Amino acid sequence: MNLIRTLPLIACAVLLGACAANPARTAPPAASTDAAPSAVSAPDTSTPTAAAGAAPTAAEDDFSALYGGPAPSADASSSDVPGASAQDPWERYNRGVHRFNLVVDRVIAKPVATAYNKVVPSPVRLGVGNFFDNLRSPLTMVNQVLQGRPSDAWATLGRFLLNTTAGIGGLFDPATKAQIPHTKEDFGQTLATWGWRNSRYFELPFFGPRTLRDTVGMVGDSPLSPLRQIEEDKVRIGLQGLQLVDVRSQLLALDSMREEAVDEYALTRDAWLQRRNYQIQRDLHSHKHDDDGLPDYLRDSKDNTVPVDAMPMPDWGN
Repeated sequence: MNLIRTLPLIACAVLLGACAANPARTAPPAASTDAAPSAVSAPDTSTPTAAAGAAPTAAEDDFSALYGGPAPSADASSSDVPGASAQDPWERYNRGVHRFNLVVDRVIAKPVATAYNKVVPSPVRLGVGNFFDNLRSPLTMVNQVLQGRPSDAWATLGRFLLNTTAGIGGLFDPATKAQIPHTKEDFGQTLATWGWRNSRYFELPFFGPRTLRDTVGMVGDSPLSPLRQIEEDKVRIGLQGLQLVDVRSQLLALDSMREEAVDEYALTRDAWLQRRNYQIQRDLHSHKHDDDGLPDYLRDSKDNTVPVDAMPMPDWGN
């Protein structure tokens, strides 16, 4: 298929990850062992960051206003979650990519998602979201096994089978009514449980927020994608484009809040890293205790990061 025909769908991915900010609290910075790539510019030191005990920055105040509770720096010295603060030595590069993502989002992704919300009824949109959530279950199950969590993998398998059969291919979600746990795992989280705990922030064109560790993890997740096994370009790219529009449409409610932020990049980065590190801590301690002590928004398995399998690409062999 001609690459030009895929560009509008590719562009829909742009700010899905940049909008992926989910609320959490920040912990003190931890040293990163990632090596800086030679092609990346030196970090921008012109943007102030708050140290432990320092007065909150404008971006941190924005975070507090959006999500409630104290500004992230307010309890930085008392938190024991490692690596939860923004480790962003490549900030100049990341801000450049973020600006690019925002431009394409405003031109293509947001208008398409807005039209989708207006035209497609809510029950249908819910079914589309359920379908793609269910399609991700095998990837989650494999990573749970790799993390040494066979009981969680068994629950995910049961959830997948129930939703695929009784839920008519995953369009409905009877597994949630049956109180089967719903979690999402990827190889980036698996690498963290294997020891790569802290990693530098690294924003990707189209895919949005990641860390260096999670970027490597995408390579491990890609072969497990059911969508990528579809050989017919029209079907595969159509499904991937629908997935991107569905994810972006779920983030429309956050747009007005993000636009009011003094530093939207810092807000997005910090919130994404905070949630990501809580996900990793949940994985590390799931065999010891549950997460009843966490706020509801941290126990929510909904993750609006651009899925690794959602980028429409043609089959170059045809």
